[in-house]
Amino acid sequence: MTNDKLASHPQAHIKHALAVVSGKGGVGKSLVSSQLAAALSRLGHSVGVLDADITGPTMARAFGVDERLQACKDGIIPHVTPEGIKLVSTNMVLPDETTPVLWRGSIISNLVRQFWSEVMWDETDYLIIDMPPGTGDVALTIFQSLPIDGVVIVSTPQSLVSMIVAKAINMAQMMDVPVVGIVENMSYFRCPDCGSVHNLFGASMVEELAREFSISAFARVPIEPEFARQMDRGAAYDIAIETLEEFAGELVVNSDLKS
Repeated sequence: MTNDKLASHPQAHIKHALAVVSGKGGVGKSLVSSQLAAALSRLGHSVGVLDADITGPTMARAFGVDERLQACKDGIIPHVTPEGIKLVSTNMVLPDETTPVLWRGSIISNLVRQFWSEVMWDETDYLIIDMPPGTGDVALTIFQSLPIDGVVIVSTPQSLVSMIVAKAINMAQMMDVPVVGIVENMSYFRCPDCGSVHNLFGASMVEELAREFSISAFARVPIEPEFARQMDRGAAYDIAIETLEEFAGELVVNSDLKS
C-alpha cells in the first residue's frame, strides 16, 4: 500500500480489493459483483462486499439482508450472511430501503471512505467493491483513496456500451490500477425449448475488448430471467453462473491476486 492511500481499520486485514466497474448503468454490474463474491466464497476464500453505489445500493437486497449495520466503540461491524460473506451497504444505515439518498458528492465520498476505514473487515481475502456507474466523483475517490488491486469491467454486447466501457478501462489505466478481467453480461440468450443461441443485442464483443486492452480473463453471461428473480428474492448466493465461477477461478490463479 502506498503512503497516500487510506488505511483500513486496524482490525481489517484485506489482502485484495477488487472494484467492479461499468461505464454506465443498466449493464448488470451488481449481478456480477454478487456472483463474483459468491464464487470466491465457494472457492474457500474469505470475502467481503463493499456497496459503493451509495445512491443506488442493491447488495443488501441481493443477499437478503434487511438488518441495520451495528457499531461498537471500535468501529462498524459488517453484516455476515449465512454463507460467511461480510457486507456493508447504504440501505443498512437508512431507516427504510426505499428512503432516497439526497446527499451531495462530498458526503457520498466520505461515506465510501468510512466503509473502508471504519468497518472491521477482519481477515478478508477478497473485498469486492460494487462501484457506482460511470467515472464520476465516487469512482475517482475510490481510485485515488483506496488501495485497489484490480478492476473488473462489466459490459454488454452493444458497440455503444463497449465504447463507454473503454472510457472506464482508460480511467483505470490513468489511475494506475490494473484491469484484471472483463465480463460481458446479457451476452446471449439460449432458448429453453430448442437450445439454440440468439445474440439479442448483437454479436459478442468481449474477446475483442479483452484483446484490444490486453485483458487475460473474460467471461460471457447469458440472459436468464431466473437470475433477476433470485436477486430480487435475496438469493444471490444460490445462482452460481458457470462462466463466472470459472472467471473467479482465473482471477485467483493470477499471480498478483493469490490469497
